[in-house]
Amino acid sequence: MEFFRIRRDIPFMRYALVFNIISLVTFLAAIFFLAVRGLAFSIEFTGGTVMELTYADAADVPRIRATLEAAGHHDVQVQAFGSSRDVLIRMPHDPKVTTADLSRSVVEKLKAVDPTVELRRVEFVGPQVGRELAENGALALLVTSLGIVAYLALRFEWKFGVAAIIANLHDVVIILGFFAFFQWEFSLPVLAAVLAVLGYSVNESVIIADRIRENFRKMRRASVTEIIDNAITRTISRTIITHGTTQTVVLSMLIFGGPALHYFAVALTIGILFGIYSSVLVMAPLVRWLGVKREDLVKPVREKKQEAVV
Repeated sequence: MEFFRIRRDIPFMRYALVFNIISLVTFLAAIFFLAVRGLAFSIEFTGGTVMELTYADAADVPRIRATLEAAGHHDVQVQAFGSSRDVLIRMPHDPKVTTADLSRSVVEKLKAVDPTVELRRVEFVGPQVGRELAENGALALLVTSLGIVAYLALRFEWKFGVAAIIANLHDVVIILGFFAFFQWEFSLPVLAAVLAVLGYSVNESVIIADRIRENFRKMRRASVTEIIDNAITRTISRTIITHGTTQTVVLSMLIFGGPALHYFAVALTIGILFGIYSSVLVMAPLVRWLGVKREDLVKPVREKKQEAVV
């Protein structure tokens, strides 16, 4: 399906060096902010108190959040949990206050607004659990990256695997750089969004790599640069349809999803935008600079010698 067809190939590779310099500068800036400012980890990583509350009627999450902030409890996460009557509250760790005293204080403040509130469960998440979550997240990122390289190397050629993982990790680091620069909260949903972007971005790389391989078979007299430009140009319509519809859904979560989905949708939005950029203007030039050629993707057909009939 195509909304439009571009008749002449766009010379993307002519400006590949400029785009890659921009990518390198952006990447280094993200590394700088991660090293200097770091990530603002949520209580899943730093430790804190988790409380589950239930109401007689539907819970007013914004009102609960405002009540707790007015009582001096900042950096509190409040979200619907299960039914509309159940609420999950996450509060950062305070060494001066015990978990029992904190939960008692929270329930008292909320009962003053709505007497029907009841405390169902209270748990303390220690920093050790957060450290394990961070290590497991990093391990998941590493395993996913190695899997992407292996898949692309087997399906196409090792140059595509190396170029694609560099481009996709470029997206991940830039997402983390945004969160470090603005000090947005980095929680488990955001980590899930980062892993989703890593898998989502590789899809565009596979489409372009598949078109490059097809062009090597059809455009026998064209140069590598012409083949890559044609492959990217011919996939533009598909890229607009696919990423446009995906971004529409993500924007809906960003606008209407509330605080619980806000940073999850922000991470996906950044990842989708940079995923398009990296697949076209990072992965493809890297493949060319790694020296991809027709023989890498199109194996020569060897004619069988006919045996002489005696």
